[in-house]
Amino acid sequence: MTTFDKREEAFEQKFAHDEELHFKAAARRDKLLGLWAAEKLGLTGAAAEDYAKTVVVADLEKPGDDDVVAKIMADFAKAAVDQSEHQVRRHLDELMAVAMEQVRTVG
Repeated sequence: MTTFDKREEAFEQKFAHDEELHFKAAARRDKLLGLWAAEKLGLTGAAAEDYAKTVVVADLEKPGDDDVVAKIMADFAKAAVDQSEHQVRRHLDELMAVAMEQVRTVG
């Protein structure tokens, strides 16, 4: 194996590792966002956990965050929760930093 092959393999392994971390962080972020939204919706305990799981699943529908935001905004509208889309997206961004830190430290 040449030095170039070794470097290429190392790069591919790092890329795969980074993608896995990003996926795990996005799922954790979605769960944290779901728990935050559940609190706004007045859900607690198992109901809040179940709601957070639906938010994680919603993120698997389409690439990007629009599906998660749309789900939460629709649920907020049904329950007359006063939160703007901008507030939800800002909280989503804030939680991504929290989730990345949690994934790095916890695994």
